[in-house]
Amino acid sequence: MTLPPDPAATARAALAEALIRVGDGDRAALAEVYSQTCAKLFGICLRICCDRQAAEDVLQEVYLTVWKRASGFEPGRASPITWLATIARNRAIDWRRATGNRVMAPIDDIAPLADSAPLASDALLAAEGEARLHLCLNALDDRQRNAIRTAFFEGATYADLAERQSVPVGTMKSWIRRGLMRLKECLERDG
Repeated sequence: MTLPPDPAATARAALAEALIRVGDGDRAALAEVYSQTCAKLFGICLRICCDRQAAEDVLQEVYLTVWKRASGFEPGRASPITWLATIARNRAIDWRRATGNRVMAPIDDIAPLADSAPLASDALLAAEGEARLHLCLNALDDRQRNAIRTAFFEGATYADLAERQSVPVGTMKSWIRRGLMRLKECLERDG
């Protein structure tokens, strides 16, 4: 009995192929990447920026970055949506730092998006091996685990995290750096 192809794996492979073509200067491939990912990446930008207009502007910067850097995408290192989500997250955080906008509205106050797909963070965790990631995260001490989760899923900066924990920024950076190194070792060891 032949199993039907996994739709998620097929979509991931198609997106990876499109990103490779974008790296070769294929504009049609960029349109394809945009149509497949704009809702999820907009959600990430909106969640961090907490301002619809700013999120739209940041999303435009995201795709300009993708156009310029797609040749550096390596399918063997990360899934395409992980690579794109990282760019979106970083651009949104850059915007927040540049504007000094540190106030985040509760997620319930943000208008629902038309996309009925799961949140990008949920899709990323599932696509990258949710069980293994959680296992490795749970192996970290509480401070490192909480700091990493808050930084990556809420878009908090080192300064935000340090203020919340009443520690110096350098200490927070050390916690996160050591936690990420342990997380990487765990994922490589268990992967």
